[in-house]
Amino acid sequence: MRKIVCLLVCLTAFLKISIALASTSSIMLDANSGDVLYAFNADTQKYPASLAKLMTLYITFNALENGNLKLSDKLKVSHIAASRSPSRLGLNAGDTIDVKTCILASIVKSANDCATVLGEALSGGSEREFALMMTKTAQKLGMKNTVFKNASGLHHSEQKSTARDMAILGLAIYHHCPQYYKLFALNEFEYNGQIIKGHNNILTSFDGADGLKTGYTANAGFNIVTSAKRNGHRVIVATMGHKKPDDRDKTVVAMMDKVFTHLESGSKINVEKLKTEIETPAGGQKKTNYAQTLIKEPKISAKEKTDFGIQIGAFSTYDKAMSHAQNIQKQFAGKLSAQNIFIEKLNRGGKLLYRAQFGGLNKKDAAKLCTALKNKKQACVATYVSAKTMYAEGDL
Repeated sequence: MRKIVCLLVCLTAFLKISIALASTSSIMLDANSGDVLYAFNADTQKYPASLAKLMTLYITFNALENGNLKLSDKLKVSHIAASRSPSRLGLNAGDTIDVKTCILASIVKSANDCATVLGEALSGGSEREFALMMTKTAQKLGMKNTVFKNASGLHHSEQKSTARDMAILGLAIYHHCPQYYKLFALNEFEYNGQIIKGHNNILTSFDGADGLKTGYTANAGFNIVTSAKRNGHRVIVATMGHKKPDDRDKTVVAMMDKVFTHLESGSKINVEKLKTEIETPAGGQKKTNYAQTLIKEPKISAKEKTDFGIQIGAFSTYDKAMSHAQNIQKQFAGKLSAQNIFIEKLNRGGKLLYRAQFGGLNKKDAAKLCTALKNKKQACVATYVSAKTMYAEGDL
């Protein structure tokens, strides 16, 4: 009986690992030659999430160069743009916002409202028409398996792309829009006297990284297109469909670390050797050799470590929820990170509410923080926070 149980556990682990690998896709290009250095499921169609904003920005940059748009132009915010779900800058219908701020917010904040404003401005007010423009532009760039349905990347069942196509788009932005490409290296900008911070951790964690964009929706998972340069060598990497942002970031770092080691040695890239190294953990078997992974000692899952959080109240607007969370974060700056603020939109009896919460905590710390908050007469509930509620669509 014990052997049967063990076999079932191993089989379950095997299936989980197989599904996890099959659900992701990645590609790495030499930015100068366009050569493919590494690919894994690179032509599998996936939801792009906020990577779609790269096309919105590419078209915007071209409009600026052609004189059809100026950075100082004031754009009107429609009801549709203002109603876009988070991540958002918090624009209201009837507001005006300049093009430069829209660009910065789309890059750093991944603001869905701002991306929609840009799309409407570039298409005479119709985001549907802009989506057609996006798709046609994609085809011209050689993005053969991409269809866009909106400017922001918010989920649409027919809006799909591939890692290869997104890497091509990243390459196009780098080569065609060099004067604007540097904006993708920004991790914060100022808006209405506030510093708006980004969440592209690769920019600060990988030496040489200088852009481009992350993306997330519950349907898409965690995606990224990024570029890095070392000693005159530059690569563009795209990876899509990860279950956690850490998994996505580790995949990108592993790919770029390996290729730069080869490039810096001055030797010609051996694509097959590079592929083997990327897919083989240090001192282990290739990650696709599932049987070898089954004999490792079991470890505590990430869920048991840091997938707990605290809920600190529900509010009538997104802005009120965010303001309350930011105030709490300041009170407990040593324990709570601003990057772990998550606002969940709820529908209670036809009424919209916005629940403020923090993720990224272990169970013990979550309980301690709630006790401290309750002692200050603040509402708090310690709870497990799932990935679907932890991340606003378009964030991370």
